Amino acid sequence: MTAARTISRRRFLEASAALGGGLLVGCRPGGTGLFGGPLAVPDDPEVFASNAWVAIDTRGRVTVTCHRNEMGQDIHTTLTMLVAEELEVDPGGVEVIQAAVDPEHYNNALLGAQITGGSTSVRDAWEPLRQAGAAAREMLVAEAAARWDTDPSSCRAEQGRVFHPDHGATGYGDLAAAASRRAVPQTPRLKTPDQFRVIGSDLPRLDGAEKARGETRYGIDVSLPGMTHAALVACPVLGGRVAGFDAKAVRSQPGVRAIVDLGEAVAVVADHWDQARTALDQIEVVWEEGPAATLDDAKIAAILAEGARKPGAKVKTSGEAASRLGGQGTLSAEYSTQLLAHMTLEPPNCLARVDEEGVDVWVSTQYPQGAQAVAAEAAGVDPAWVRIHSQPIGGGFGRRLDVDFIDQTVRIAKSVPGIPVKLIWTREEDVTHDFYRPPSLHVMRGRVEAGRIDAFEHKMISPSVTERAFPVFVAEGLDPFMTEGTADFSYSIPHLDLRTVIQPVGLRVGYWRSVSHAQNAFAIESFVDELAHAAGTDPVALRLAMSEALPRQAAVLRRVVEDSGYQARAKDGQAFGVASMQCYGSHAACVVAIRGDEAQVQLERIWLAVDCGIAIHPDQVVAQIESAVVTGLIHAIRSQVTLKEGRVQQTNFDGFPIPRMNEVPPIEVVLVASEASPGGVGEVGTPLVAPAIGNALFALTGRRIRALPFEAHGVRFGGIARG
Repeated sequence: MTAARTISRRRFLEASAALGGGLLVGCRPGGTGLFGGPLAVPDDPEVFASNAWVAIDTRGRVTVTCHRNEMGQDIHTTLTMLVAEELEVDPGGVEVIQAAVDPEHYNNALLGAQITGGSTSVRDAWEPLRQAGAAAREMLVAEAAARWDTDPSSCRAEQGRVFHPDHGATGYGDLAAAASRRAVPQTPRLKTPDQFRVIGSDLPRLDGAEKARGETRYGIDVSLPGMTHAALVACPVLGGRVAGFDAKAVRSQPGVRAIVDLGEAVAVVADHWDQARTALDQIEVVWEEGPAATLDDAKIAAILAEGARKPGAKVKTSGEAASRLGGQGTLSAEYSTQLLAHMTLEPPNCLARVDEEGVDVWVSTQYPQGAQAVAAEAAGVDPAWVRIHSQPIGGGFGRRLDVDFIDQTVRIAKSVPGIPVKLIWTREEDVTHDFYRPPSLHVMRGRVEAGRIDAFEHKMISPSVTERAFPVFVAEGLDPFMTEGTADFSYSIPHLDLRTVIQPVGLRVGYWRSVSHAQNAFAIESFVDELAHAAGTDPVALRLAMSEALPRQAAVLRRVVEDSGYQARAKDGQAFGVASMQCYGSHAACVVAIRGDEAQVQLERIWLAVDCGIAIHPDQVVAQIESAVVTGLIHAIRSQVTLKEGRVQQTNFDGFPIPRMNEVPPIEVVLVASEASPGGVGEVGTPLVAPAIGNALFALTGRRIRALPFEAHGVRFGGIARG
């Protein structure tokens, strides 16, 4: 029997025991969207169990399988609400279980993989999970109607029971086993928005009480009997390797189990983490620093500037932008954004055990398929022998899409077969060996005519994360994650030329919250504002004049201007800045109010108006937008990663400060009512903060700052303005 067969059979038996002969309804892959194709329960029992999304046992207990990982966005509650709405059950009584790694059944639209990222979780699940709930409801109603010898249309489902005026009611648990033998409806009837009772309600988080009590177990909290601990030190120069080391003094120290040369790092395994760390500090390592040893900020800037001379790959073009620009009335500018670290509250960590039964990995990850693949390669086994036990994530922001620390943990665990090993990075290793948000350079030209932008050029030069992580998705020089904010450009401009240049700079880069939306929004929305002022046009009026093709975008802009009391000119030491864009299928506009002078600026208030389509869980939508605004402040105010001789100069929060509570102003979010399908929300609040602040700074001081973070260019932020 193969390993794949053994694991599949185990899953089937576990599912069967849990269900007790109940009803399973799943979604088969093969069509469009996240799951695609018609709903069906496969005949093969093993596929039947692993393909289940909605399960109802004979006691009426409802279970929903969640294929996305929880990292603060409360995906368990929101996805449960989709099922509960159509199934007619109380979402508070639904049990949520985390999906195992199952690329055949749990793939999604983001890079065709089981990934939590890109603000895709709700968008991809919107129809399939409602269909799963609706199909189960129709099967239960049909079974009850057959028992009562009546028409299903005379029955109704409500609160986990099926009712009939003459026959009373029966619970789902009594119907589940028999209903499971019925054909699954191929096109179950879904509710219309006016019929929603769960969707759109402010339901308390299903995990709220657990988190409030501190009971949620993140990856770093997992413990196993007989567990050992590992600490490591990596080459201080990015990309460097181990040339050799002397560990004679520590091999016989109490508690030390193993010393492992990982190539890029040296690790010590010990009974306790402090023992491992202490021993590690006594090991003399000689490093082969590699080509990055010459890398610094000036060289990175020069490499990006070299890339600006390349023509670039076309993202979106129309008209004759080149011939319309260059003469009188043309404005040119260059904008840039900085390297950024992720700084997740939970540093990289992983627990692994390698034995004759395979590989078990307990980890907080946004990419369980990638975790399984890298663990299998590290252990030298087939992926079917690797079991990933996904844990809640104590901060992802894109860092948990990379699996380097998982690879390291499994390689370390191989040195002590059968013994669980937990690797925890120090914060210093985390900051100095991240997959950084890429730096970017933006070359801009534009021209205003008759109250609107007539011609506009934008060229983004940056390293490509996707070229490293998912190279198959980079084609003809275009990385789809570099074109965010340009491929979905928010304005109608007759002469348009938007391009990107993939320009490696010699260090590893990764996805960071809102990816290239934040970089492109800073450049584009700042330059649009710059064009408006140069032409003597109100920045809001200019944007509205170019938004006729996007009425939802225009609506959020009008709303945020109205709510904020926006004024184009500074008055009495107060100034406003505005920015607007569509992002992850949602439409957003932001206004920032600041107060002060050239010596010191205080943030006063931030407003956002967002049309995200149907807001399934409005309270959580607002919370996600608010948290993304704080991330936008990280991007804007003072945080940055700098290099000297290939070494990252920041090592902890003192060198890479994030906004403190007294620096985060009141944030007002309004959700504009919409019946459009849901858009993404987890990253929508991030991109617009920096350009809105920059535009407010210009209105206040007359100085246009074209590079981030602002404090690196002479702006001093003094906390919140109390007015």
